[in-house]
Amino acid sequence: MLRPRIIPCLLIHDKGLVKTTKFSDPVYVGDPLNAVKIFNEKEADEIVILDIDCSSKNRRPDMKLLEQLALECRMPMCYGGGIKTVEQAKDIISLGIEKIAISSAAIENPRLVSDIANAIGNQSVVVVLDVKKKSFSSSYEVWTYNGKKNTKISPLEFSKQLEEFGVGEIVINSIENDGMMKGFNLDLVNEIYNSVNVPLTVLGGAGSLDDIKAVVDKFGIIGVAAGSLFVFKGKLKAVLINYPSVEFKDSLVDSRKSL
Repeated sequence: MLRPRIIPCLLIHDKGLVKTTKFSDPVYVGDPLNAVKIFNEKEADEIVILDIDCSSKNRRPDMKLLEQLALECRMPMCYGGGIKTVEQAKDIISLGIEKIAISSAAIENPRLVSDIANAIGNQSVVVVLDVKKKSFSSSYEVWTYNGKKNTKISPLEFSKQLEEFGVGEIVINSIENDGMMKGFNLDLVNEIYNSVNVPLTVLGGAGSLDDIKAVVDKFGIIGVAAGSLFVFKGKLKAVLINYPSVEFKDSLVDSRKSL
């Protein structure tokens, strides 16, 4: 039986592992290679690693670091950050990384999605949409470059366009919920979930396992990603890499069967 995917999302800044709040104030929480080793031991379903420096500082992907991560990682990995060409995507996949993620490059040139999909397979192409609610409105807009540039693009309409271009997966990331640990924006996800037939992953806001369960109960087979929840522990946010138990993941499947 297919299961929802529970996915740690790691942010890399200055080659270190950080956690942000609303895309600001990055706090150093450790070494990314060490974090990958721990998530290996905890048998994470997959992992997303995003280098938040590359696009904002116009840097290329750090292939040396990616090679080290790929050699260490025993779970499916998705990498995003600085990918602007088909050749870069192919080089990253050649390291043994299963998926590549693009964001600003897809918005500036949506046809890049189909070009990369044709080269490496659409199942390996992920687009991350960083989304924020419009001022004095109930609708949303996509932002790029770590939430600094408002594209004024509707995430719903762009998701439909991405589906036409052959995207394999869309990550819906709530900027306003990032690092807040107060739950996911289910209304935002629901809007897109009901309009496209592309696998979705929701990111931004997980503060407890109940938040993950709420997503799965509502949407079923979906990716649920989190950063703070899997690197912090307790009210004081002590740094401690953690991941849900097998029993919890089994309970998600059992709850879906009973619906």
